[in-house]
Amino acid sequence: MPVTLTDVAKAAGVSIATASRVLADSDHPVTEETRQLVLKTAKRLGYRPNLIARSLRTDQTLTIGLIVENILSPFIPPIVRSIQERLEADGYFSIIINAGWDPQVEAEAIHTLSKRQIDGIIFVESCIRSSDQVFGLADKPHVFVHRLFNSLSINSVVPDDYYGARLATKHLAELEHRRIAFINGPEGWDATINRMAGYQEELAARGIFDPALVERGDWETQSGYLATKRLMAMQDPPTAIFAGNDLMALGAIYAIQETGLRVPGDIAVVGYDDRDFSGFVRPAITTIRMPCEEMGRASAAALLRLIDGETEAIEPTLIQGELVVRQSCGARGEEGWKFEPERGSLPRRRARRIYNELHSGQARLHAGSPAAWESPQLLSGRARPKKGGDR
Repeated sequence: MPVTLTDVAKAAGVSIATASRVLADSDHPVTEETRQLVLKTAKRLGYRPNLIARSLRTDQTLTIGLIVENILSPFIPPIVRSIQERLEADGYFSIIINAGWDPQVEAEAIHTLSKRQIDGIIFVESCIRSSDQVFGLADKPHVFVHRLFNSLSINSVVPDDYYGARLATKHLAELEHRRIAFINGPEGWDATINRMAGYQEELAARGIFDPALVERGDWETQSGYLATKRLMAMQDPPTAIFAGNDLMALGAIYAIQETGLRVPGDIAVVGYDDRDFSGFVRPAITTIRMPCEEMGRASAAALLRLIDGETEAIEPTLIQGELVVRQSCGARGEEGWKFEPERGSLPRRRARRIYNELHSGQARLHAGSPAAWESPQLLSGRARPKKGGDR
């Protein structure tokens, strides 16, 4: 039998009205001691609120639509996971639609979600360049996160690529490099523009900017490889290379090693994004970490503010990444590398443990029990039991 509000009130020794006010986060005055007692009792009993009844009271469905550009993007899963964790803390669930880099599919997704009874939309890596297009299509509160074009529009949460590029360039300059090359991304991308600006201004402030050391890439490994070949063919080649992302940094390392030179002994390399592979290739890549989790949480919090009517619009929010110093820059010496476990290994170990427990009969997860709802995530969702039975 599911735990009811009456069960919580009785176990906590309070009235049903008091328990209801606490669990609904009402403004009605309740002592902090009573509030904590009710919350702890509800958690201990495994109480789950009746979301249908709550939506009728508040005229909200507690459902958010997530439109992602490409579910295979390395940045989207951690962003989406952080969004869902933040939304779930407020009792919201999410519907995910993959647009597959197709503006028409994205527009249709907006129409579909707007017709449904959802409370808001979060666009993850949206490829629609004009905010006016979105405002014309969506009549729901909405937020953009990690927007690739026109990123500094209202209701946007994006990485501070200017800051990250200056941080990477400053690091190489402080290692006493004066010939620092930059392999940039393709034209038109906000990341390309902002990372170039950060790189150029840091070197210009030091009086060592040389436009001849800037090469164009396309975010892929081969472009980093070819750009580095061109840089190394110069009469006065660079002593350090800042690549606009980790894939191009990997290509740069291949090109340097192919000529018999060493990274970082002869040429230092720094990347951007902190992709999964950057920590365990040899040499491990010094890079700027993309703040995916922070952007996900910030975008969810921003949408909730819009839904609650706290504000009509959110100013563009820039989230700063951080420098991750590994081997390729030379700051720790050529032998200063340590193996970094694959980041996905912990969730997989948890999933295997839960799977083994379920199939060995050691775990009996009953609907409504605290154990069922506090289990680690399995793949993309919670270990959520079916109603009235075991999984």
